[in-house]
Amino acid sequence: MAVELYSFKEIEKIRSACRVVVEVLEAVARAIKPGISTYELDLIAREETKKRGAKPAFLNYKPPFSKEKFPASLCVSVNEAVVHGLPKKECIIKEGDIVSLDFGAHVEGYAGDSALTIAVGEVSKEKELLMRATREALAEAVKVCIPGNWVSDIVDAIYRVAKKYGVYPLKNLGGHGIGRKVHEEPFIPNHPATLAQEKKDYKLRQGMVVALEPMLSLGTEEIAHDGDQWTVITADKSPAAHYEYVVAITKQGPLVLTEFKNG
Repeated sequence: MAVELYSFKEIEKIRSACRVVVEVLEAVARAIKPGISTYELDLIAREETKKRGAKPAFLNYKPPFSKEKFPASLCVSVNEAVVHGLPKKECIIKEGDIVSLDFGAHVEGYAGDSALTIAVGEVSKEKELLMRATREALAEAVKVCIPGNWVSDIVDAIYRVAKKYGVYPLKNLGGHGIGRKVHEEPFIPNHPATLAQEKKDYKLRQGMVVALEPMLSLGTEEIAHDGDQWTVITADKSPAAHYEYVVAITKQGPLVLTEFKNG
């Protein structure tokens, strides 16, 4: 599939979808406290999306890697869960957890997508460092989103920050193009080994819109699954963090379409 290029008007429409995504994620983040279930967080996301006249992008979405449709609107990944965390009534959030929220929305034919990781109360120094490293990896990835650079420059930026902090970018996961659909070309791996395996690099061009999503762990580069068909976990069950911004590539430089008030 070809990489889509979007006009300034279309980028503004993507920005509108991204604004809804940020508002919904901030509302869910405010609700996180010990004792709440990840299922309840999904219900909040649905309600907040409905209030804004938008549609959840993940609900009943069938991604290329699955035979089933995702049955929730929000991905909630706790501690060793990295991404695609399936909300469950029995998954109760506790003090000291880190919780990654990933959410997408459709507004007037365009998609937004974003993720952030929330510390529940006091968390360990190691988890704090992991979250800081992942945020910094995202910031460095944004900086290289200029016309003429390559997807491999984004991959290298994420990898450099991970190595600096002594944490691990996870293989076989990454970001993607976004626009009319929530997942478009190009795939943007978190790990150089995955990029080499894909055997595809893409030149960044004006009009491309990409979702950058570093996912880093404290102990391993390898992933596994927890058995529910969706939730991806770290192979050694060490904690993981995940942040995601949508960025438009323009002549003037990177234009971030999803930013959170509190990072």
